[in-house]
This record gives sequence, C-alpha cells and structure tokens, in this order.
Amino acid sequence: MVNPYEQDLDRNAANHQPLTPLTYLERAAKTYPDHVAIIHGSQRISYRDFWRRSLKLASALSRCGIGKGDTVTVMLSNTPPMLEAHFGVPMVKAVLHSLNTRLDAAVIAFQLDHAESKVLIVDREFSGVVREALALAKAKPLVIDYDDPDYAADAPYPKGERIGTVDYEGFVAGGDEAFAWSMPDDEWDAISLNYTSGTTGNPKGVVYHHRGAALMAYTNTIHAGMAKHAVYLWTLPMFHCNGWCFPWTLAVQAGTHVCLRWVRAKPMYDAIADHGVTHLCGAPIVMSVLINAKEEDKRQFPQTVTFNTAAAPPPEAVLSGMADAGFAVTHLYGLTETYGPAVVNEWHNEWDELDKGPRTAKKARQGVRYASLEGLTVMNPETMAETPADGETIGEVMFRGNIVMKGYLKNRKATDEAFAGGWFHSGDLGVMHPDGYIQLKDRSKDIIISGGENISSIEVEDALYKHPSVASCGVVARADEKWGEVPVAYVELKPGKTATEAEIIEHCRSLLARFKVPRAVVFAEIPKTSTGKIQKFRLRDMAKGA
Repeated sequence: MVNPYEQDLDRNAANHQPLTPLTYLERAAKTYPDHVAIIHGSQRISYRDFWRRSLKLASALSRCGIGKGDTVTVMLSNTPPMLEAHFGVPMVKAVLHSLNTRLDAAVIAFQLDHAESKVLIVDREFSGVVREALALAKAKPLVIDYDDPDYAADAPYPKGERIGTVDYEGFVAGGDEAFAWSMPDDEWDAISLNYTSGTTGNPKGVVYHHRGAALMAYTNTIHAGMAKHAVYLWTLPMFHCNGWCFPWTLAVQAGTHVCLRWVRAKPMYDAIADHGVTHLCGAPIVMSVLINAKEEDKRQFPQTVTFNTAAAPPPEAVLSGMADAGFAVTHLYGLTETYGPAVVNEWHNEWDELDKGPRTAKKARQGVRYASLEGLTVMNPETMAETPADGETIGEVMFRGNIVMKGYLKNRKATDEAFAGGWFHSGDLGVMHPDGYIQLKDRSKDIIISGGENISSIEVEDALYKHPSVASCGVVARADEKWGEVPVAYVELKPGKTATEAEIIEHCRSLLARFKVPRAVVFAEIPKTSTGKIQKFRLRDMAKGA
C-alpha cells in the first residue's frame, strides 16, 4: 500500500534547505543592520558590516582557489577576524580549523600537515611559534598576517614579526562584498575541524557538520537563556570547540560579541559594566580571576550575568562568591566530540531550600541532555547495557544525536571505536541518578583538566621519560584553587642517578607547552602491580594528601 504522505510530496528548493548557521548572520544583517555585532577595543562593527566583511573574506578565499573540502587554518585570539572566519570560510564550502593558541610548534606542524591546510591566518602575537611550526611542517599554506590595531599598550606579550605574504585587512579588502556565497550541498558537509588533546599519540581531528553547528546555535540560545540583543563577553577561547559554537549562536538573537584577547580582571569588569554584558563562558580559572580581583579592579553593574562553566563543579564557596559579585553560574559538561557542552545541570528552584550538603550534592552532578541531543546515558561499554539508575553503579557516559561529531579525520579505526554499538563513547566514567541526572566519577584516560584545557598524562610522562635520570614516573591531577586541576609528577630515579625538581621541570618546559608542565615533582618509589603496571589510583591518593 502506498503511503499517501510520501506520494507526490517531494523535497524541493521551496520546502527543503540544508541546515547551516550561516543563514543566521544573513538574517541578523538584514533585520538589524545597524545593531552593533562586535565590540573590540575602539572598534564597533555593525551587523551590516559583519556580514559584508564575511562575504569579502569568502570572496578573497575563493579567488585563491579555496573551495569545498579545503582547510583554512587560523591561529587567532578572540578578535573580529576569528568571528569573520566562522562565517567567511564555510561560505565557500571550506572547513575552518582553529588552532589552540597555547600549543607548541611540533603539535601545530602535525595539525597543519594532517589537515592539509591551504591557508593560514596568524595573529602576530603567535608569529614566533607559528614560524617554527611552518619550518617543521610539510604543508605550505598561504600565510596571512593579522595585525590587531587594538593590541593593548599594556599587553602581556609583544607582537611578533610578520611572517606572511599578505596582511589580513589587505586580503579582505580584495574581496567582493557582493560575493554569491554558497549554501552547503548537504547539511552533513564539514564546517569545522577541532583537534583533541591527544591522549595517546597524535591528537585526533574532530569534524563538525553544518547540521550540528546550526542546532547547537539554537540550543545554546535556549540553555543560556539568551534574549534578543544579548551581550556576550569572550572569556572562553574561540579556538576551543569553536567557542562552544557561540560565534554562530549570537546571530540567532542579533546579540553583541565583546572580544577579549586576554582574561584579566579589570578588562572583564570594565566590559561587563560598560557594555552591559549578559553572558560569558569559561573554566573555573575565570571565576577565580573575577572573585579574587583587587577591589580597585572591580566594577558594580546592575544586571545579573549568566556564567556558563564546563569543568569540575565549582565549590560552594566559589558559587557563593560569584552570586555576591552578580553572576549566576550554570554547570555544563561535554567534549570536543559533542560540539562542546551537551549536558546541563538543569536547576530546580526547590533545590535552593535544601540543606548545604544535599544542595552541594545536586550541584556536583553534570546533569541532563541538551534539547538538541537525542540520547544521554551510562552503559557498560562491553555489553552496551544501561547501568541501573541508582547513583552508584559506574559505567561509561555515552551520547547519541545530531550534536555528536561527524567523526575523526582520516582515522576510520578511531571513529568506529568511538561509535561502537550506535553510541558515542565518551571515555568518561559516571553514574546515572534515579532522576535521570548523570554524574562523572572518573576519567578513564587520566585526562587532567587545567584551566579548561585538557592535558594528557601520557604525553607528560613521555616527556619525563626522556630525562636520562628517570626510571619510572606517573602523572596525575592535583586539585588547585586557581586552575581546578594541575599536573603533578611522581618520579623514581635510576640507581646512581640524581636530579632536582627544578631540573625535571626545566626539562619538561623544553618539550611541552607551558600549561602541560608539572607544577610539582615528587621523588618517590612508584607503586606498581605485580605485572609492573603503575597504580595511578595510589598516586592520586598521594596527590590528595600532598
């Protein structure tokens, strides 16, 4: 029997278009052309000009032969070109690859080669490390310098030399604002590429698609409670999961992006007070900077500011301090593979009446799925059976839905493993509570989250083993009030060999990005099993007592 709802009711250009966040900016520019879209230092960029500049960037890229499947890499801070790249690059069906600005040259070179980068836009703040990376890389992209006219006079880092063949402003000026941009052929087409921290070996390239980015933009609007013309302060790095998709999100409600190159107390308070900031995101370090700021750096502001954080649940004292300072904290959880946070601790008003202990226990939970995530559960990864919702039985947290990555670039094996059984395996261990809220209990790959950045203990251990005096070592997380967690190294020296803590740390600095270097080195006999496997749980216990 023919289904009447399928007969003579075909998809066509009038009733079906691929989902993409690019149309959000086009709508905002037509609806609110004069509304301020971007604030950066002395710059005020309207939605009309944001749209025009994105088109000109797309046009300039097209004239260079950039098109579908090509990778455009950017090494940029939270500045207007980063926002323009989020629209201009996919307008020519190319893929935006945002480099973590804290990476070392070797990792940058690997990513440039693996992504087959055709164009590289570089902020002069990072030209030194990028020059080193280009010398190591096989890829030879067109290098474009961005010279920020609003680079602060009191900048903590000086501008580096120009390393490109063209300046960003000149490159954009050569584009056509009447450029006929392209919708994706399919909403499954790639829109961006973000690399994981590389828990074992090289980092994996996480591919996002237009559909996921479009849905995440809508969902961010809902779960962050973003009203029309919301004002968003960029304390979260835009390179991190595409800024949790907020570069695309703000256009939905024609909000204002307030750019911030460095997370410092006075500029944050000034921006919040002067521009009426309503929302910001960040790791616990950002909260620490805000509530521990000098009194002369703080400002009063009438609005309550929503602060979204996605690291470990903030302590009660921090939440209280944030509330006193005018911030309402929302606890989120997610991974690079889920476009950033895909789980929210939806708060019930009646929980405010609980005693401190039970209330803190509620706050410690990661929460429930985002509206655009179809499935969130805890399973036994071997049997793929759901664990009892008893708040005690530990399993692996798993995701399913349209805001789960397309897969890992050029890595079919890792993609298949991640999606085994029809669910995305997060690698995080947790429990399911009776009310459907999940709570993390451990990280199966020993990832350390410091200041919102993932640090692989394996990578740090590999660096330690390159020291000639190190016989055995283990790296674990130690709680830190400022950074949330920091890496601590336990080192067992070879018989007859010597080394000091300072020597070991300096050795690591020569091999690792600064934020990955152990904050402390403890010389001790490394606990092992009968088969020689290092007992990380014992090291974690030692770190707690340190």
